[in-house]
Amino acid sequence: MNVILLPASAGITGFSSPAADYHQLPLSLDELLVEHPSATYIGRAQGTSMEGVGIFDGDILIIDRHVQVRDHDIIVANYNGEFVCKIIDLRQRRLVSAQAGYAPIWIAADVPFTIEGVVVRSIRCHRPSRLLEA
Repeated sequence: MNVILLPASAGITGFSSPAADYHQLPLSLDELLVEHPSATYIGRAQGTSMEGVGIFDGDILIIDRHVQVRDHDIIVANYNGEFVCKIIDLRQRRLVSAQAGYAPIWIAADVPFTIEGVVVRSIRCHRPSRLLEA
C-alpha cells in the first residue's frame, strides 16, 4: 500500500509534490484494520447517540469478537432482541450513550443480553460506496 504523508494544518494554501513523499508499507487495509479476521465483522452505525466518541450515523464499525471486553469499551450488543452500539459500564451493569440526552440502559438480569463484540475501529465514508449502498 502506498501512503502519502500530507501534513495538513489550518490555512493550507497548497501542497508540495505528493509523489515525493510516497512510502511503501508492507500491509493492506485489511491487515491495518482487522486484527482477528475470523472473529471480526462489519456493522453500520445508525443514529446520533455515539457522536460524542466520533461514531456518526452511517459510519462503518469494525467489531471484534476475539478481544476481551473492558470497562468503558464501545461495544455492539444484542439487548432484548435489538442490536445497539453503546459504551459498556461493567461496574454498574449499564449501557451508556456518548451524547447528552440519552438515558443509560440498565442491564437487567431478566432481559436477554449478549455482547456481540468490541468496536475496535470506525470508518467514515465521505462519498457513497457502491458496495455499501447495495
